[in-house]
Amino acid sequence: MIEAVGLSKYYGDFAAIENVNFSIRKGEVVAFLGPNGAGKSTTMKLLTGYLAPSSGVARIAGYDMAEQRLLGSRHLGYLPENGPLYADMSPRALLKFFGELRGYTGNALTERINSVLDLCNLWDVVGKPIGKLSRGYRQRVGMAQVLLHEPSVLILDEPTAGLDPNQIH
Repeated sequence: MIEAVGLSKYYGDFAAIENVNFSIRKGEVVAFLGPNGAGKSTTMKLLTGYLAPSSGVARIAGYDMAEQRLLGSRHLGYLPENGPLYADMSPRALLKFFGELRGYTGNALTERINSVLDLCNLWDVVGKPIGKLSRGYRQRVGMAQVLLHEPSVLILDEPTAGLDPNQIH
């Protein structure tokens, strides 16, 4: 499902990551652990196609994310450290926007939105502007967006950042 082969990223002479190799099979749960600056977020950005590797290959569901990012992205839900949310939109409007981009319409779209609103416990803030929400709620909106299209692969960078302990489950 997720594969890195000889994955490297250089910024000038600085190696952010160098010759990373691993394979993660369906159903496995893996965490990247390390100090700040160790290359965890860079590795995730390379795997998702948000950064191009200096060398090596990153694959999601068999798709080379440098060459076939659109196809690979159909299988991928990615929550970056600071998710790209539109501050003026409500959670419902944001989910509708991204659902339509993913090809959902009508009842199927409404059902998916309602499902992730339930899953992420967002009904209390569904109509409020995202920019007015607490960091924890914004993180939950980002998670709802990631789960909306039912991806087979999830890559989550700092998914519990900003959540209260009682919100993590």
